[in-house]
Amino acid sequence: MIPAEAGRPSLADTLRADARTAAKPQLAVVGATGAVGSVLLGILSERADIWGEIRLIASPRSAGRKLTVRGAEVEVVALSEEAFDGIDVAMFDVPDEVSAQWVPVAVSKGAVVIDNAGTFRLDPDVPLVVPEVNAHAARVRPRGIIANPNCTTLSMIVALGALHAEYGLSELIVSSYQAVSGVGKAGVDTLRAQLSAVSGTELGTTPGDVRRAVGDTLGLFPAPIALNVVPWAGSLQEDGWSSEELKIRDESRKILGLPELPVTATCVRVPVITTHSLTVHARFENEVTVGGAHEILAAAPGVVLSDDPAEGEYPTPADVVGTDPTWVGRVRRSLDDPRALELFVCGDNLRKGAALNTAQVGELVAAELQG
Repeated sequence: MIPAEAGRPSLADTLRADARTAAKPQLAVVGATGAVGSVLLGILSERADIWGEIRLIASPRSAGRKLTVRGAEVEVVALSEEAFDGIDVAMFDVPDEVSAQWVPVAVSKGAVVIDNAGTFRLDPDVPLVVPEVNAHAARVRPRGIIANPNCTTLSMIVALGALHAEYGLSELIVSSYQAVSGVGKAGVDTLRAQLSAVSGTELGTTPGDVRRAVGDTLGLFPAPIALNVVPWAGSLQEDGWSSEELKIRDESRKILGLPELPVTATCVRVPVITTHSLTVHARFENEVTVGGAHEILAAAPGVVLSDDPAEGEYPTPADVVGTDPTWVGRVRRSLDDPRALELFVCGDNLRKGAALNTAQVGELVAAELQG
């Protein structure tokens, strides 16, 4: 046996390490250079080392860049059919049109795809999975695809899933207060530019003064986002509803397995960088108590209960940003309905709202592939 040099692994150690890596599923991250992709690489570096190679894929203009994952620099490769050779699991965070074109390609090459776009979420042959709520659904994937819910839905559904399991959800009314990072880097840049324009002024006291000050920096928003709230998120759909509002309705129904659940949502964009908040009116089949709800939420995986208004304790985006759980506070029983609860919920829309859930679903698939 050839001895190892001091401080260096022996050939046998290296071969054993290579064998362990080869036995692990090979992962591709598509959209690795984007906002969610960057968070996902950090999460993959923090969680259990269950992957073999992690291949980073992005548009041709990003090919050649080097990003750090699990402490190593990895060169980004261009999105192509060959990029999926040997890949077992592919995590996609790309625009819908890119997802529609390339997810089937990855599947055809033998990969299980976890897709964060909206392309396949409502496809009956594609499970929509939140591991804390419906992990079992990840195993039934006729098209080889698992969809990740929208960030707004993910910011509340873990808490609602826990309450539903005990009380039986029968109706849901939601108002969301959505951070600008929900529309990507352009949203963040727009808010920061507008804040610069209004900082140190007396604006916000006469009609239209903020709009005039921000001028041509409206960006992706239909109205000023600095010193303002905008009662709109998403694209216009039938009868005046927005796409974000319909996502909450359709995705909550699918995740909870309640296809007829009455759901009403109003989505509002607020001047917050990252972390969505929601007020939730949830009606159940059975009578509820605040004490009972507290017990359920305190014990629920992926949930943090922060609810003591007398001490000023409740979640806010500024305190929740950068954390993984769904945070819940302001838990009250409805004054006029003993079967309804009122909640205030916060969740980081880039972590649990996108990247973390993707990583968690990937872990389910990896365990299955290795089992």
